Amino acid sequence: MEEKSVNKTNSNGYTFMFAVILVVVVASVLAFTATSLQPTQRENVRQEKMQNILATVGIETDRPGAQKLYDQYIIEELALDQNGEVDESVNAFEVDLAKELKKDVNEQAYPLYIAEVEGKKYYIVPLRGSGLWNAIFGYISIEDDINTIKGATFDHLGETPGLGAEITKQWFKEAFEEEKIFDGSGNLVGVSVVKGNIDASDKDDNKVDAISGATITGDGVSDMISERLKRYLPYFEKQKDIKVAIK
Repeated sequence: MEEKSVNKTNSNGYTFMFAVILVVVVASVLAFTATSLQPTQRENVRQEKMQNILATVGIETDRPGAQKLYDQYIIEELALDQNGEVDESVNAFEVDLAKELKKDVNEQAYPLYIAEVEGKKYYIVPLRGSGLWNAIFGYISIEDDINTIKGATFDHLGETPGLGAEITKQWFKEAFEEEKIFDGSGNLVGVSVVKGNIDASDKDDNKVDAISGATITGDGVSDMISERLKRYLPYFEKQKDIKVAIK
């Protein structure tokens, strides 16, 4: 009897059943842990988003302090349609740009954040495009003249360290400060990342110096900025008309 019991516990069926039970237990623990962490993860993403938006207008903060400063400096959150009209039915902050870009341009919502810092007004536009390996994204803020860049932030999902990933570096982001998004003829062109001897002091050339060895990522940044900003042109033109009317 004892020998039969030993053989039973050493059988393939016993081993298989033990493995199944172990997998079920581990999967259950992992699922519970993931579900439990979801609220914290969502809150971290929300706070990081606020940090990035604020950074474009020169307001630096940690995650715990993001909400307070965001409420202090961001005075409006708008969701625009393709005609530059505000869509009150859409929560601008909750718009997922990755999902919006899969829609037809006429069906997309275009989030816009308006900040006021030391009496100055800024328009903050979310960006998203394609790099070498995966998505690149960020935010860019425009001064009240609707032409001069106040600041920009960039991030990526998989660019090459030391090359395309350099878009996250402070020196690259600072190159966009005070650059113009309209050319001398009044055309909205954004800012291009260009190889060559770019004069960093020339803020009217619509160009910044490229990252060495990261041409495709740089082109992605250029395309991302011009494509996204052009979607906001109807709204910007209306704001300019309002300014002219007031004067």
